[in-house]
Amino acid sequence: MIEINQPEPLIETIAQRAQSERLFVAITGAPGAGKSTLSEALCNHFNTDDKEPIAVVVPMDGYHLDNSILQARGWTARKGAPFTFDAVALASDLERIVDNETVFVPVFDRDKDCSRAFAREVNAQHRIVLVEGNYLCCNESPWEPLGAGFDVHVHIDASRELLEKRLMQRWLDQGMSEEQSRTRVEANDMINVDWVLEHTADPDILYASLDA
Repeated sequence: MIEINQPEPLIETIAQRAQSERLFVAITGAPGAGKSTLSEALCNHFNTDDKEPIAVVVPMDGYHLDNSILQARGWTARKGAPFTFDAVALASDLERIVDNETVFVPVFDRDKDCSRAFAREVNAQHRIVLVEGNYLCCNESPWEPLGAGFDVHVHIDASRELLEKRLMQRWLDQGMSEEQSRTRVEANDMINVDWVLEHTADPDILYASLDA
């Protein structure tokens, strides 16, 4: 395992590997670790305006079960927990992407609190496929088989205190009150944080989140 705290070594590693093979990169971390931010930054780095894009982000959050399903099953308060995603659908889409099929993957719209189906195209020209999500490389079913399909596993390391601070701010930014945000964080988000910390397999690269 390599430990880094700057993006440059990560960029260099991905660029070198992608020269000789199509690269599937898992970017994992607890809720609030900064997976989406890092993934989008990497994608933007590798995609230049004057060339066809070679990188794409496949977000695990797109595979959230719909709110109506969560409500029917009594899972609304636990949205974001491992069992509130369709891991099988994600695995199926990734298999098709590996086979060089053109796949339209869903993307989660945080403002609308729902997934948008067929919202992003992934095709054979994308040589760097950045798959980001909390549970991609966790060691329990149905997530465990996914981990074997990645060429590089990057895990973002952040302190529990920093994660709690970021998650509180996330819900405040969504218009929740201080009390509502605290309830959401303590009764759901931090449970998921601890699950990720306990069950994530050892990564190839441990990326330290230094943003306080």
